[in-house]
Amino acid sequence: MPISPPFLDNEKKNSNKPVSDDLKSIRILTVDDHPVVRNGIAGLVQDQADMLLVGEASNGREAIQQFRAHRPDVTLMDLQMPELSGVDAIIAIRDEFPQARIIVLTTYTGDVQVVRALKAGAQGYLIKNLLHKELLDAIRKIHAGKKILSPELSGEVASHAADDSLTPAEISVLRLIADGNANKQIAAQLSISEETVKSRVKNILSKLGANDRTQAVTIALKRGIIELQSL
Repeated sequence: MPISPPFLDNEKKNSNKPVSDDLKSIRILTVDDHPVVRNGIAGLVQDQADMLLVGEASNGREAIQQFRAHRPDVTLMDLQMPELSGVDAIIAIRDEFPQARIIVLTTYTGDVQVVRALKAGAQGYLIKNLLHKELLDAIRKIHAGKKILSPELSGEVASHAADDSLTPAEISVLRLIADGNANKQIAAQLSISEETVKSRVKNILSKLGANDRTQAVTIALKRGIIELQSL
């Protein structure tokens, strides 16, 4: 469902941005599959004397193409998008352009999502409900070479720092559990024994601190271990 962030309310149809040398402006690329978000950012940026919106993209593949075409100073990247996810786009862009500065701007607050994005190469991770001034400040700080992480996210990441991570095999089982499969069905789909499935389920519950399979799925979704798109 499209998110209408607070900074959208600050959009102005007529720009009061003074004429300035665009070469000195922070050149920005926005990547989000919701036009309302892109329009909100465009309306916010257009009144900033030190910023210039140079491109927009609606999915990860377009993001890579637009980055190559415009070489922005700062990219605002959503995570959940069609065709190619934000994390995969970040990896591709940073692989080709190691100095790329990217801020994740999303609704996802799970610690696993945050860590995954930062490991991919993002320098900032912000939630879409932040005030417009905070977004502008973040853009300027990232452009200056700093890193940004919303305070509430810092606490979330820290609270799970010592947790034992699920293995890829356990995540595969967890996804099938979320799809409503019983152990026998999971075993058949993964070509493993039911005993192996039971062992992995036991590990999943232990690592997530869950009492049952339903709670495990709920925790995994909240933390970003599995995603709704995966279901």
